[in-house]
Amino acid sequence: MDQADNYLQRIFQQAAVNIDSRKASLFQDFKKQLHILADIEQIKNIQSGIMKKWQLHERVADIKAQSFSFPNGSVGKEYLHQLDIEKLQLQDVLEISIVLAPESGLQYDPENKQITGIPEISGDLQLQFNFILKDQPDAAQQHHKTILLIINPDPKTLWKDIPSEAGARFSKVDNADAADAFLDKRIVVSSKRGRSHANVGSARDDDFAFHNCDNGWSIIAVSDGAGSAEFSREGSKLACSSIISYFESRVKDPDFRVFDDLVQQFSQGDEAEVGTLINHFVYREIGNAALRTHKLIESFAIDQELTMKQLHATFIFCLVKKYDAGYAILSFSVGDCPIALLNKDVSEVKMLNQLDVGEYAGGTRFITMPEIFESSSLSQRLSFKLIDDFSYLMLMTDGIYDPKFITEANLERIEKWNGFIADLKGKNEYGRGVDFDYGNSNIKGQLSQWMDFWESGNHDDRTLAIIY
Repeated sequence: MDQADNYLQRIFQQAAVNIDSRKASLFQDFKKQLHILADIEQIKNIQSGIMKKWQLHERVADIKAQSFSFPNGSVGKEYLHQLDIEKLQLQDVLEISIVLAPESGLQYDPENKQITGIPEISGDLQLQFNFILKDQPDAAQQHHKTILLIINPDPKTLWKDIPSEAGARFSKVDNADAADAFLDKRIVVSSKRGRSHANVGSARDDDFAFHNCDNGWSIIAVSDGAGSAEFSREGSKLACSSIISYFESRVKDPDFRVFDDLVQQFSQGDEAEVGTLINHFVYREIGNAALRTHKLIESFAIDQELTMKQLHATFIFCLVKKYDAGYAILSFSVGDCPIALLNKDVSEVKMLNQLDVGEYAGGTRFITMPEIFESSSLSQRLSFKLIDDFSYLMLMTDGIYDPKFITEANLERIEKWNGFIADLKGKNEYGRGVDFDYGNSNIKGQLSQWMDFWESGNHDDRTLAIIY
């Protein structure tokens, strides 16, 4: 039985026409007619065409039902997504186009099959995905499907900036900055309330103070109030202001003139014996100044019916004087705020303190803790450095240190400091920088603006003091 027989019999069966043995010869005569064979071929072609149309129709439906997963974007951040034709199994697609809303900030590049741009609006973005199949008879007929692209909002816009209550107990301004002379150099300082505080309208805990004293001495102090302490903002303020007032008068004492002689002898090479005398001086004068600060905060706490824990604050300060031999820098430190000294050509960094960091929450120490003044502990918190000249002396709170250096070990690496200085001067994603020219009258505003950098997970108060 040939194909024509099979084909005709299926047609006859569908029409309920029975060809029995009596009609077999009649059926064979009928089949041999040329026009019947032509009709059969035409019917086969029509059926084949119908099946092809069905396959195309089914394939279009499959693509429309197929799940296309595009990575999420974020407002303000560069977006690039490459369509992977093989992974999407679209090898039978002749042409693809994607229509995006003009206000989305995104475009489709048909040549490279990429979605690119910088998203400008957040939310569920509806993309119109248009395609044409290779085998479809009408090459101009586009098929459409909708694809969801999620654009996350700029996280910075989710943070509120609620002013702190001006009349609240121990209120202070949300942001503070200053610039002035410091010895024969300059100083610029900025202290900014962290986003975590601004989001709920609470006050800045950081503080700073500096002063050019008599007899050639200058002092800079920085303090970071503990976030867990209710009134740490006042503890940090008291620490900074009290150390300034103390040294304003103390540097006039004859003991400080004795120190001048010690520095001269030290610079002339008599470091062993004189070094011991200098260490004794630093221990007595700087240690006593820190202890006096602790006592003043303690008296304040008693007077205000507060606990010392409510005033917890880290504390660092440097007392500096210029001699013919160079700059003498005497420092004290408690807590996790770094003091860094960079030499004149920025080829070396010297950390003037060791950070109090622990492997557990609450591992740091505060000026409000009496145990830090035990003799075995206090000496490690003091330092003396005589340097012929320097490019930068920097004091900062962990709001700067954490995002910019991440680990304590990085503070010892000069390449990290070179990167940090380049960042300060404008080599960053925002293009914001500080011009350290002595004639720059807007330097404090520039530093304040630079300190608005965004770093995910780092929203603490930020204070940075730079002597340059």
